Amino acid sequence: MNFLLSVDVDFAQLLTNIGNWLVTEGLKIVLALVIFAIYCAIIKAICKKLDKKLQKKNVDLTLRKVSVPWLKRILILLGFVCVLTYLGIETSAIAAAITSIGLTIGLALQGSLANFAGGVIIVVMRPYKIGDFIECDGQSGTVEDIKLFYTYLRTSDNKVIVIPNGVAGNSVVTNYNVKDTRRNDILFSISYDCDFEKAKILIKECMDKNELILQDPAPFINIKEHADNAIVILARYFTKSDDFWAAHWYMMEAVKKTFDENGITIPYPQLDVHIKKDGDIDEAKIAQEVTEQANKQNKKKNKD
Repeated sequence: MNFLLSVDVDFAQLLTNIGNWLVTEGLKIVLALVIFAIYCAIIKAICKKLDKKLQKKNVDLTLRKVSVPWLKRILILLGFVCVLTYLGIETSAIAAAITSIGLTIGLALQGSLANFAGGVIIVVMRPYKIGDFIECDGQSGTVEDIKLFYTYLRTSDNKVIVIPNGVAGNSVVTNYNVKDTRRNDILFSISYDCDFEKAKILIKECMDKNELILQDPAPFINIKEHADNAIVILARYFTKSDDFWAAHWYMMEAVKKTFDENGITIPYPQLDVHIKKDGDIDEAKIAQEVTEQANKQNKKKNKD
C-alpha cells in the first residue's frame, strides 16, 4: 500500500514537472519556432520584392540571380542563430565546430574553393553575363546560368557545357555580345575569265537588299588575293551582334544565286598536266609531280 502511494506521488510529480516545462520552456520553443517561421516568410517576401524591383531597374540578370538568393540564405542563417540564442543554446561552441568543419572541408576541396573565388570574380568583374555567347577553354555557347562554382553554357545544338569558374576566371574568354555590332569577313572566289568589277557590284547589291547589314560603317568590297585558280574577293560588313549569323547565311545564298544569274562562275580547283611527246614518258615521275601539285593546292586551300 505504501509502495502504491509512493508510485502515485512520483507520477503526480512527473505530470507537474511536464506541465511546468510545457508552460515555460515548451512555450518558449513553440514561440521561437513560430517567430522563426514568420521571419523566414518575411525574408522570402522581401527578397522576392527586391528581385522584382531590381528587374524593373534593369539591373544585370547575373547579379540578380546570384546576389538575391545568397542574401536570402545569409539572412535566414542569421535568424536561426538568433533563435538558438533566444532558447539559451550556446552558439559559440556551434560556431567553433562549424569553423573547424569548414576548415577541414576547405583543405579537402581546394579546387572547389578556387571555383568559388572564380565565381566571385565573375560576379564582381562581369567578363560575361547570362545571355552572352562566349568562348572559353575551347568551349563555346550561350551562358544560361552562373553559379558560385560553375558556369553553364548552352551550345547551338542544345547541349549543356559546365565550366568550373576557377577555369573561367583564369582563362581567355571571348565574349561575342559585349559590343552591339560585329564585323563579318566573307571570301568569294570567281574565275579569272569573269569581270571582277561586275562581281563586286553584284555583292554590293546583295548587301543593300538586306536590312540586317549596316551601312554605317560602310561595307567594304575589294580583291583580296590572286589565287592559283581564282580571284578572291573580300566582302566585309557590320551587323548587330544578334543578327550576325542570319546575315551570314543570307549572303552565302544570295551571292551564289546572283552569280549564277549573271554568269559569274566560281571555279573548281584545276590542275594542268603537261606530257612531253618526244622521248619516253616517265609515268612514275609524272604521277609524283601530279601528287605534289595536288598536295600543294590542298595545303594552300586549308591554310586559306
